[in-house]
Amino acid sequence: MEKKLGNQNLPDFKELNDRFIAEASDEPILVIKTNLDPKNSTEENPYYKESESDDEEFSSFFEES
Repeated sequence: MEKKLGNQNLPDFKELNDRFIAEASDEPILVIKTNLDPKNSTEENPYYKESESDDEEFSSFFEES
C-alpha cells in the first residue's frame, strides 16, 4: 500500500479543476529592455530577496555582461 504524504484533507493536485496552469511555450519569447528599466537589476525585481539572493549570480543572470 502506497503511503500518501502531506495533508490528507487536500485533493490530489491532478484532480484540481479550479485553476489553469499554462504549459511552457515551445516558441521563443521576446524581451525588450528600454531606457525606463532600472540600471540595477535588484531594484523593483520581485525575484530578488536581499537576505536570500546571491548578488553576483543574480546580476549575471539579469544584466548584460
